[in-house]
Amino acid sequence: MSIFTKIITGEIPSYKVAENYDFIAFLDINPNAKGHTLVVPKKEENKLFDLPKKEYLELMDFSYKVAKAIEKTVPCLRVGMSVIGLEVPHVHVHLIPLNEMADIQFAKKVKLTNEEFAALAERIASNFI
Repeated sequence: MSIFTKIITGEIPSYKVAENYDFIAFLDINPNAKGHTLVVPKKEENKLFDLPKKEYLELMDFSYKVAKAIEKTVPCLRVGMSVIGLEVPHVHVHLIPLNEMADIQFAKKVKLTNEEFAALAERIASNFI
């Protein structure tokens, strides 16, 4: 069972910003930038391209909606997307507010308090359609 499955089942707390029957989006607790969000299918699958095409397209559609909510909430030049998948064997899309190229490189991290995470998650959730 992946750490993301434990978040989905509620065993591990998260700062959730959006959820439907098949997907969940929550703030990354070790973010590259304020608003860095992970979008995860609730069905545990290791590799992005092992998802059935329909689920892949639905993941991208859900990610699009979350990215639009992030854009409305976090001042940035754009929201970047990255799918790497080596650190957790459960498909996940990184949505990262970008102001410079270094923001997507996973080398620079920002720190937020629990209160800042909670407030940010609430603000992004309020902009999710």
